[in-house]
Amino acid sequence: MGSELRVPFDRTRNHPAALTTSKFGISKMELLKACVSREWLLMKRNSFVYIFKIVQLIILGTIAMTVFLRTEMHRNSVEDGVIYMGAMFLGLVTHLFNAFAELAMSIAKLPIFYKQRDLLFYPSWAYGLPTWLLKIPISFLECAVWICMTYYVIGFDPNIERFFRHYLLLVLISQMASGLFRVLAALGRDMVVADTFGSFAQLVLLVLGGFLIARDNIKAWWIWGYWCSPLMYAQNAIAVNEFLGHSWRMVVDPTDSNDTLGVQVLKSRGIFVDPNWYWIGVGALLGYIMLFNVLFIVFLDLLDPLGKGQNVVSEEELMEKHVNRTGENVELLLLGNDSENSPSNASVTNAGGGEITGADTRERGMALPFTPLSITFDNIRYSVDMPQEMKDKGITEDRLVLLKGVSGAFRPGVLTALMGVSGAGKTTLMDVLAGRKTGGYIEGDINISGYPKNQETFARIAGYCEQNDIHSPHVTVYESLVYSAWLRLSPDVDSEARQMFVEQVMELVELTSLRGALVGLPGVNGLSTEQRKRLTIAVELVANPSIIFMDEPTSGLDARAAAIVMRAVRNTVDTGRTVVCTIHQPSIDIFEAFDELFLMKRGGEEIYVGPLGHNSCHLIDYFEGIQGVKKIKDGYNPATWMLEVTTLAQEDALGLNFAEVYMNSDLYRRNKALISELSTPPPGSTDLYFSKQYAQSFFTQCVACLWKQHKSYWRNPSYTATRIFFTTVIALIFGTIFLNLGQKVGKRQDLFNSLGSMYAAVIFIGIQNGQCVQPIVDVERTVFYREKAAGMYSALPYAFAQVFIEIPHVFLQTIIYGLIVYSLIGLDWAFMKFFWYMFFMFFTFLYFTFYGMMAVAMTPNSDIAAIVATAFYAVWNIFAGFLVPRSRIPIWWRWYSWACPVAWTLYGLVASQYGDIADVRLEDGEQVNAFIHRFFGFRHDYVGFMAVGVVGFTVLFAFVFAFSIKVLNFQRR
Repeated sequence: MGSELRVPFDRTRNHPAALTTSKFGISKMELLKACVSREWLLMKRNSFVYIFKIVQLIILGTIAMTVFLRTEMHRNSVEDGVIYMGAMFLGLVTHLFNAFAELAMSIAKLPIFYKQRDLLFYPSWAYGLPTWLLKIPISFLECAVWICMTYYVIGFDPNIERFFRHYLLLVLISQMASGLFRVLAALGRDMVVADTFGSFAQLVLLVLGGFLIARDNIKAWWIWGYWCSPLMYAQNAIAVNEFLGHSWRMVVDPTDSNDTLGVQVLKSRGIFVDPNWYWIGVGALLGYIMLFNVLFIVFLDLLDPLGKGQNVVSEEELMEKHVNRTGENVELLLLGNDSENSPSNASVTNAGGGEITGADTRERGMALPFTPLSITFDNIRYSVDMPQEMKDKGITEDRLVLLKGVSGAFRPGVLTALMGVSGAGKTTLMDVLAGRKTGGYIEGDINISGYPKNQETFARIAGYCEQNDIHSPHVTVYESLVYSAWLRLSPDVDSEARQMFVEQVMELVELTSLRGALVGLPGVNGLSTEQRKRLTIAVELVANPSIIFMDEPTSGLDARAAAIVMRAVRNTVDTGRTVVCTIHQPSIDIFEAFDELFLMKRGGEEIYVGPLGHNSCHLIDYFEGIQGVKKIKDGYNPATWMLEVTTLAQEDALGLNFAEVYMNSDLYRRNKALISELSTPPPGSTDLYFSKQYAQSFFTQCVACLWKQHKSYWRNPSYTATRIFFTTVIALIFGTIFLNLGQKVGKRQDLFNSLGSMYAAVIFIGIQNGQCVQPIVDVERTVFYREKAAGMYSALPYAFAQVFIEIPHVFLQTIIYGLIVYSLIGLDWAFMKFFWYMFFMFFTFLYFTFYGMMAVAMTPNSDIAAIVATAFYAVWNIFAGFLVPRSRIPIWWRWYSWACPVAWTLYGLVASQYGDIADVRLEDGEQVNAFIHRFFGFRHDYVGFMAVGVVGFTVLFAFVFAFSIKVLNFQRR
């Protein structure tokens, strides 16, 4: 063999198809066509987002054109020009914000892209180009909607050439923003990180764009940022296009200056007056569009996903791998490891074999006693309203029946398998029995040990292990169990007994070696799928239930993992509990672990309810006894055989109905007798009764929920630390951009600069708070649905904990931001002024955070919440009092300036800092406080009312969040 291998292979003898000659399967043009086709399909499927954005633009356009209505817009002074500048700036910012949805959509598609890129489906450019090119018509459409609604109604220069120039700039800014957010998505690769950098990019664009602070006032060390900001080029181009037009060519005061009014406006805001700046701006924006989209493709090509998902490995697995690698004696490794007596030690050598054995738990006993209970159900029918699609096909019935008169009994110490083909109604039956259905119509009798089932009581004695294994990602295995036991065990159980019980449950389901492991997100990090399954069982088991339902406990697991989970399930049954599992095509070993089988056919009817027997002998005897059913082969899986011989096709071939065969069998009559027997209460027994719905008091629920939220936040630096880091960086940027401008109040532009710093901080840090909290609340809300359904707590303690945990984090954020910015900007260090500044910033950051939480609570998911929230941020931006002062807002919209929380914040900040300065005069002799009152409508006397207002908004948003969490349920079963 060695001599043969030494001879080089003659490649001329290769078959032509044996080696590939190209990296990808098809030509470059075909690759591009395929990616364009796929992107177009995704855009059509995601049409809601684009339609919503158009509707949002129509609403914002309606607001903008009625706020800046031409009958209210004059051309008599430079101040009038500033209002027009605000209207133009609003158009630019609206299209900048409108592209923010590109960030979330790009990140959502990245995992699929990375997988397909690494499998050589296509190169990065073939994926990136369609993403860019197919969005160009969308930009043209969105900008056309905006400009057609606003341009002439606001009263911009009526020249048609300037109209189209204005339109082109809006399209370019829209495309530039889309490209920028795509780059940030490809660079950040994580929603929280990308959100933070997205907010950061918007902030730098806007602050250094030439509107919030004039070019002449930008410090020498930041002027490079001014020249690098794409928004600066757009701002200069759009202003030059308007103010050098015919409408602004009048000379207002020849004695003061021979410049036209338009030129005076441009000079007052530090904007270039050369008409060539329009084309300079267009060229710069085109350059940025090309740059950002090329960088998007480059980052897609060079970067890999953030943090490859790694599962937690238990001590036993590490030992097993070590033994396999080195051949050392396993007993020596286990010495001094406090786990000699753990049942999981026995699993080290036999876990791979699939044998399902477990220590006899009854011999050890459990720390807490429980009452074994049976559950019987007779003639259960479940139906839902007929879907409209089926009515359209001619079906006349009003209801679709999913369960057709199902009957059975589940007993203590008996492990029952609930089986059937997909669509048979396994999970539906389990949800009906467990009381987890949120809609539909249920008929029939359900009894618990002979007494009619009461759902509120039932939740206290039953556990439900969901298929999806939903847990808070940032707590440990041990903390998850302690939390569940704390809330679900009776208050009579002291902490020591509760602790002992948790330890016993961990040992029972073999989680002791994973006690300190973080749960993590499924498929991303933390526990493996099999470990999460066992945690799901343990979380229900620490509630000390008498009845446990398990939905597909082995789905998605390999043979070894499924064996470990089933061993945990078997251990649970051996404690004397009633356990029912839905299961889909199990292996022979797993199937043999069950005691009884409840088999259903498609359409919601039972066809076998009874014992399995040794090697499934009872089941096999029953079906082989039916005329025409083929015999099982030796060594064949009884579960697979059973599903094969009971299909609808087999029924048609044999000319029988297995449900009718069962209804006429002795087995059916025996089951009916058993149901009748168990539906009669045992002599001397009493119905289950609990004095209150939840095990713990309202106060204990609040404490427990707050404890878990604290753990979750403390271990989530991508949210908490990133937010603090972002705030610190923004504070330093603001402080150095607006350095020592706080005391400069000799000119109007100085005041505008100071106001710009306050406005930008409020809008951007506030919006970033609101956006970053949304994915966090969305994940925790899914956990909340499971925990609330399990009867752990009511909605209000959860909402209280979610609201309260934000307060210290936002307070720290405010302290960091306030101290840095206040000192660098050089605002007055009078105690009351500093206090009011910190007060308004704290409650502003807080109500933005609560608003983000409220948006999630009122919508089905964080993606829709982000779109809805962004719409309101844009409206708040209009009425904040900076783009257009309250005194210049038309009377029919002035009411909303009082309903806009940012307007209250800006009023409080400006009035508290500058509203009392009467000894300093501006360049035209007007007192500072008089100008603040005349132009902005702010009075120092009203600062206290503003303080009450921002506190009111904070409380309102927190209350609506709690109310929405309590009332709205977006989980449909």
